[in-house]
Amino acid sequence: MILSTTLHLAVVQLRVSKIKADNLGRAQKLVKEAAGQGAKVVVLPECFNSPYGTGFFAEYAEKIPGESTRVLSEAARDCGVYLVGGSIPEKDGEKLYNTCSVFGPDGKLLVKHRKIHLFDIDVPGKIRFQESETLSPGNRLSMFETPFCKVGVGICYDIRFAELAHIYAKKGCQLLVYPGAFNMTTGPAHWELLQRGRAVDNQVYVATASPARDESASYVAWGHSSVVNPWGEVIVKAGPEESVVYADIDLQYLADVRQQIPITTQRRNDLYSVNSVQEG
Repeated sequence: MILSTTLHLAVVQLRVSKIKADNLGRAQKLVKEAAGQGAKVVVLPECFNSPYGTGFFAEYAEKIPGESTRVLSEAARDCGVYLVGGSIPEKDGEKLYNTCSVFGPDGKLLVKHRKIHLFDIDVPGKIRFQESETLSPGNRLSMFETPFCKVGVGICYDIRFAELAHIYAKKGCQLLVYPGAFNMTTGPAHWELLQRGRAVDNQVYVATASPARDESASYVAWGHSSVVNPWGEVIVKAGPEESVVYADIDLQYLADVRQQIPITTQRRNDLYSVNSVQEG
């Protein structure tokens, strides 16, 4: 059997409210819509089941498995897709994490990625945010296999760390997915730039899923969920509103790019190296 070299991917830019049941119901509906359009992998946004903010994490936190991950598992199984479940606030003992659960077409949990790099920034006069006030960092790399390609998972701020993307690429990932909620300061400045940078650095596809923009929220997401190809081109980009965008992940094109500009074989491993200390 010859496997297809093209994967149809859907990115869901969900409008998130303070009502968890509504968020879960709308996510289910849009996953079903994406599967109906032929998507085999569907990506939800960061904090898809709750508002994003240190004041909300404890209130909306769940154990895994729990209410939200049961909905994700059922949606993946019912629609026959690989579902990258954005992220939810996860409660484990006394600790809270920002966690992405990935489910296979059989509804089984494939991997659980806890955000490695916590979003602690202070841009005077614009934005200050400290995830570490309430959240703990994850400590494992997260990858999963599909019949199409291997996929590496990060959450939002993780995309700023080129080392993580490089290690995923070294380990054979051809698609990197980052549910993320950049804001109205960092979004216009860095959101697209970072995606294109990670894609070009590693000659991989990069997909990001943001919540839709809600100007009335305490934290206003930038939106503009995107997919970038290994040449660094943005091949699809959402606006600020709720929507589902689609892209074909073309592994033959990826192979062609790597052949034309063969940086993977030209690296000077005798001079430098990036390696993982903690395996996933």
